[in-house]
Order: sequence, then structure tokens, then C-alpha cells
Amino acid sequence: MNIGVVREVNASERRVALTPTAVARLTAAGHTVWVERGAGDRAMFHDSDYLAAGALIGYSEAEVVHRSQLVVKVAAPTPEEAALFNPGSALTAFYHLAVKSRRLADRLLEKKLTAIGYEIIEDDAGRLPVLAAVSQIAGQMAVSVAAHLLQSSSGGRGILLGPSPGMPPAHVVVLGAGAMGSAAARTAARAGARVTVLDIDPRKLEQLAASTPGIVTDLSVPETVAAAVASADVLIAAALVAGQRAPHLVTRQMVESMRRGSVIIDAAIDQGGCVETSRPMTSAEDHYLYHGVVHYTSPNMTSEVSHSASTALAAAVLPYVEQIAAQGVDNALAASAELRRGVYVHAGFCRRRSLSETLGLPWHPLEPAVQGEAFR
Repeated sequence: MNIGVVREVNASERRVALTPTAVARLTAAGHTVWVERGAGDRAMFHDSDYLAAGALIGYSEAEVVHRSQLVVKVAAPTPEEAALFNPGSALTAFYHLAVKSRRLADRLLEKKLTAIGYEIIEDDAGRLPVLAAVSQIAGQMAVSVAAHLLQSSSGGRGILLGPSPGMPPAHVVVLGAGAMGSAAARTAARAGARVTVLDIDPRKLEQLAASTPGIVTDLSVPETVAAAVASADVLIAAALVAGQRAPHLVTRQMVESMRRGSVIIDAAIDQGGCVETSRPMTSAEDHYLYHGVVHYTSPNMTSEVSHSASTALAAAVLPYVEQIAAQGVDNALAASAELRRGVYVHAGFCRRRSLSETLGLPWHPLEPAVQGEAFR
């Protein structure tokens, strides 16, 4: 199969979808990989690295896309990019279509593309393996970002995360005990912070508490969220409903109850955000203030560690790319329930029910390859 890797058009997106190591695996299996010139430069993977891995270099996005049956991206294409694709080709990316414009979905449908979203590829245990790989990095990053934003020069309270003589540790509240929230909680606890984690799933809380002694856990209901937010020096919002707009768990009133100089990191901003006062930061911002509370709302936080994030993403995506490349799109979907769960649109139809409900599109479920397989 011809596989394409393109340079991301968003200036703040420094990650690349496939590393030279991943490309070498694909070319060794007999596939042709086209990499747009400079696609990996911002992640410190250079054209010479891709050439050594057996890739061919394309000199424009249009060239790579036209040569490829499968394109592997990081961010969702713009409607203009989607127009470049060959009808019937496949594209993997972080789509977050529930919060995108209807125009992109319409363009994907018009071109009869197969759009597979990393954020909704789901295994039989309900785990989101590709999203988890990047979320674990984001969880670690969130704590270091919070430590920086707590500094006085950033508008923060001017306190350390950990304790110092005569000074108690900062209180870090994490909403969501998934991959990102758990990584953030563990990292904050190691830094010496007092950590509280809230989730609606008691099993996740039990597992996290068992692996990270010293943290406090509680079920997430409006009353416990309000109380925890009011006492937080740092709030890390990491709640997720796969493929849907993130729930607003933190109201404007709750934010206004926080002390001035407290920090909010809304890691769900790419799905609309968990905090009512959140909005995506502009490229010129590294944070913004609301009611004296510092907000950090980067839709692609891990782009700041682009080499590490690209490596983790490529490792998580590669098995699915290999399966599609070896079997073809339709056969791979028939063989893999995980891939089927990751499909937003295919062959000109919306295949995910939650997306059809959000955007008002007709829903046509994929024909199940396994009797009783449910598509959401």
C-alpha cells in the first residue's frame, strides 16, 4: 500500500504522525511510504532520517496525498486539505469531530473518505489505546506546566507544588482518573503536592489509590466537585466522553470561588473543555486570566514535547496502520473491532451514532463482521 505522512499545517502543531522507526517497519514489509518534505522537522525527525528508513520524499502535501491510499496525520485535516484527497482513500488523525464545524464532516462525506479517529479507537476492555499513549505524556506535562503557572510572574499564587519548611504543599485537584488524570495525579504526588482525584467510576479510583498511596479520591458529583475546586491551588480537568463534547463539570460560579492566582489546566479543551470559563488559547497566548484564575487551555499540549509525543503516537498507531496496509481498509475493518469503533465516516456515510446526533447527520452503522457487534 502507498502510505502518506504530511507536514501539519497548524503552526503550533509540531508533532508528526509516523517516526522514521515506524516508517522502516512499513517499508520492510513492502509498503511505500511518502513523507512530505520537512514533515518531521519540528519533532527533530529530518528528511535524511526518513530516507534512511526507506521513505520517499514528496515536495508538497498535494503530491503526498495524491500518491497515497492511506494518509497518517496528527491533527484533523482542514476542509481545504480534505478536498485534496483521492475519493475513497483513508485518513487517520485526532479528529474531535464533535466540536468541529459541520463543514469538515460534509467534506469527508463528499469525498467518501474513511476517517479513523485516534481518540475513539477502542479495545474490548473499553480502553482507548492511542489516546492513552498521548494522554500519559499530557498528564506528566500538566504538572510541570502548573508549577510554572503558579509562579508570580505568570499571575499565579507564587507557591511551590511541594512542601517547604513552614509551608504546606499545594492542593492539586484532578477531575478524571483515566490515562491523563492518573498520570497527572501520580506526577503531582511525586512532586509532594496534596492530591485529590474525582471520577464517576469507583473502580478507577480504587486502582489509582492502590498504585499511588497518599492521594485522596472521591466520587465526582456536583457537590464534591464544587468543594474540591474551591480549595484547589491547581485544577487539572481531564474528564472525557469518547467521541463526544466534554461535559462542563466546573461551572463559572465554581471558578469564581477559587483563590486568585490558582491555576486551571483544561486538558479536555480539544473536546470542548470541562470548565465553563475555558476557551482554546490563541497562538499568541501561553495562558489567560479569568477572575484572577490562571487558565491554560492548549488543544495540543504535547506538541511542546514533540519528539517524545510523536514517538509515543507512532508506536500506538503503527499496529493499526500495519493492519490496514496489509489487508486494505475494508478487510481491516472487517477483521478488527477496535478499528471499526474508530470510524467516524466511511464510503460516504456517517458511521458513528454520537456524531450523527451531534451534527444532525443520518446514521448508517458499519456492517458488523462479528455477530452482535455494536457500533455507537
